[in-house]
Amino acid sequence: MTKFLHTMIRVTDPDATIAFFELLGVKETRRFSSEQGRFTLIYLAAPGEEVEVELTYNWPAEDGSFEEYTGGRNFGHIAFQVEDIYATCQTLADAGVTINRPPRDGHMAFVRTPDGISIELLQNGHLEPAEPWVSMPNVGTW
Repeated sequence: MTKFLHTMIRVTDPDATIAFFELLGVKETRRFSSEQGRFTLIYLAAPGEEVEVELTYNWPAEDGSFEEYTGGRNFGHIAFQVEDIYATCQTLADAGVTINRPPRDGHMAFVRTPDGISIELLQNGHLEPAEPWVSMPNVGTW
C-alpha cells in the first residue's frame, strides 16, 4: 500500500514562508534541526489533515551564501482546496501577496510563496464569477 506523506520545498526564509502558509490556515506541526547536516526541516499541515508540506531550510554557508536550486531541483506547485476562494485571495492580497492568476472563474487561483513556489488554490464546490476578480489580469507567471 502506498500512502502520500508530504511535499518538500526548499526555502530561504522559514519565518516568511511559515507566515505565508498561515494565511492559508496551514500550521506548523513539528520541526527537526540537524547541527551536523546544517539544515532544519519544518512540517506544516492543514487542520485535520495528515498530508504535510515539508519546508527544508539549508543553513547558509560560512560566507553567508545559499546553495541555489535549479534544473531538476525546482518544483511545480502545491494545491490547496479552500472553502471560499474569494475570501482566501482577499486575505492574501491584504497581506501583500500578489495574486498571479486571479479566481476569475470562481474556481482556481495561483499565488507564490516568498521563495517563488507556485501555490494553486481550488474552490471547494463552485462559486459564481464575481468582481473584482473577474476583471483582474494575470500578473507574472504561476
